[in-house]
Amino acid sequence: MDTLVLEEHDGKTTVRTNSVFQSVEARDAMVRNGMAEGMNEATTASTSSSRSSPPTTDATEGRSTAMQKITPCLWFDTQAEEAANFYVSLFEDAEVTNVQRLDGTPSGDNVALVFFRLAGHRYMAINGGPQFPFTEAVSFSVSCKDQAEVDRLWTALTADGGEESMCGWLKDRFGLSWQVIPERMGELLSDPDPERSQRAMQAMLQMRKIEVQVLEDAANGA
Repeated sequence: MDTLVLEEHDGKTTVRTNSVFQSVEARDAMVRNGMAEGMNEATTASTSSSRSSPPTTDATEGRSTAMQKITPCLWFDTQAEEAANFYVSLFEDAEVTNVQRLDGTPSGDNVALVFFRLAGHRYMAINGGPQFPFTEAVSFSVSCKDQAEVDRLWTALTADGGEESMCGWLKDRFGLSWQVIPERMGELLSDPDPERSQRAMQAMLQMRKIEVQVLEDAANGA
């Protein structure tokens, strides 16, 4: 039995489906079909967009960028919707596009498939249980245009139980690792003067949040 629920979040309306199943087999079939439908929806949207306007081309590699072939899937215990709503609040061109929620399963009432977009890139999230927590082996690296953007994202992502680490790394409150990196850092570390780049590198290795002015001063030998 399915129930449709309309939810409001930050002025946006999300349609959520609650489903109750008579058996584990029915639940598993719905999960498989839901993932397929969600991916098909994203693919259809991308295909429609590509038909209405010519696909862009990566000038360095000559590849069409109209279709996102690989979509990262994030495994949460029970916080997939909360995390997706939090992440989309931080970036432009971001929204939750589809939520499929499964109730009455052996895993409880929070088995959800969430499809969302961040900075134009598609992601999936699933409430799969506590078996597979995040580790630093996988992280999202965010290229920031200036110090103000670094400060904003660092503050937001480390809030409410997040953890700072070294060299621009952090964990958010859900345990997902991020690298918050100013564009200027890459320029300084690749400076053609090896002494300047090495001074910038040594300064970066002492930091938690990256401070562009400190890197500049170090590179300049100040």
